[in-house]
Amino acid sequence: MSLLDGFEEFVGRGTLDELRLLGARLKDRKIVTVNSTAVGGGVAEILNRLIPLSRELGVDIRWDVIKGGEDFFAVTKRIHNALHGKAETFTAHDGEVFRETTRRNVAEMDLDADVLFIHDPQPVGLIEARKAGRGRWVWRCHIDVAAPQQDVWQFLDGYVSRYDASVFSAPSFSRDLSLPQVMITPSIDPLSDKNRELSEGEIAAVFDRLKIPRDKPIVTQVSRFDRLKDPVGVVVAFRLAKKYNDCRLVLAGGGATDDPEGSEVLRAVHEAADGDPDIHVIELPPTANLEINAIQRGSTVILQKSLKEGFGLTVSEALWKAKPVIAGAVGGIPLQVTHRYSGILTHTIEGTAFWIKQLLNAPDFARRLGENGREHVRTNFLLARHLREYLLLFLFLEHRDERVIRLDAMAPDRASL
Repeated sequence: MSLLDGFEEFVGRGTLDELRLLGARLKDRKIVTVNSTAVGGGVAEILNRLIPLSRELGVDIRWDVIKGGEDFFAVTKRIHNALHGKAETFTAHDGEVFRETTRRNVAEMDLDADVLFIHDPQPVGLIEARKAGRGRWVWRCHIDVAAPQQDVWQFLDGYVSRYDASVFSAPSFSRDLSLPQVMITPSIDPLSDKNRELSEGEIAAVFDRLKIPRDKPIVTQVSRFDRLKDPVGVVVAFRLAKKYNDCRLVLAGGGATDDPEGSEVLRAVHEAADGDPDIHVIELPPTANLEINAIQRGSTVILQKSLKEGFGLTVSEALWKAKPVIAGAVGGIPLQVTHRYSGILTHTIEGTAFWIKQLLNAPDFARRLGENGREHVRTNFLLARHLREYLLLFLFLEHRDERVIRLDAMAPDRASL
């Protein structure tokens, strides 16, 4: 069975037929996508799943990763934080580090393509390689830039404004730009090791291997050890809830190669846990997809207590397992969670603790939240929908001056929407 056919039970035959039709209209195009890391983080995870599916449709997509030293990724981490509104120092030297790394990558990469699909701030400067009359350039921003630090945004906007289109994960993430803006939400792959169905034996084996007892309800957060995911706040909320319900906390995650702050955050989490036997801090490699799947399926309640967020795919992952989710009402999370229908949205540590207690004490309500959440993900946040919208975007770039773009078989020379 092909990769595409595996999606039929989730999205239906009609969606797959449409994907094949779109793919046929793009089979002669060369598309290059570039991000900042091959492992760790949601962007790399999506690309790892989306590109093989695209190639099965006959769409020629090549994936490159921008290269940089520690100084470059320290600068881009500060840029990331500043775009989220955190006050950061951005110096002339920082700008030169960014520009010099960009120049080296432009010299080394093959960026001659019909579509250049560039993800996030780190490789945004690759637009310097643009050739007159050749290729359409898209900046895909996965983070919320609605209220950035102005000097940092002005620096980036010198690059962004030269693109043909931009893509954001939610309407609230975007800015007033002169170029077309498209909303495309991220997605999960229900067939991946992180999301496929697991037997009880597979789940138990992972908990045994990680030495996590299952003698009590388990509250879990799976995410990078990043300050914006507030893992220390999770520990505080858990301790407040534990006064009323005997339970365990699992904080599972790792880092990304483009995030130099991860080790500092991990140390802070261990200090906050302070040797508590009911708090399990699990460091996982980026390839630990089966382990993450099992941990989520074996948990009673899932948290995503983000202070700032891009989209927050761990929420969709947990909802896909029909788990009740308590998450910060930030970034793209409210697109995934409708409060008290498909999950719980919170704003504070105390609110998070309150809802942990409530869901542990109301298992029927928790089950309904999980069931509603799974259906919401099936309808809106699976990979087939995501791929369809990217393919439509690529066709739009070629035909942006046309009011109607035909896809029917009677017009093979006119790709269409």
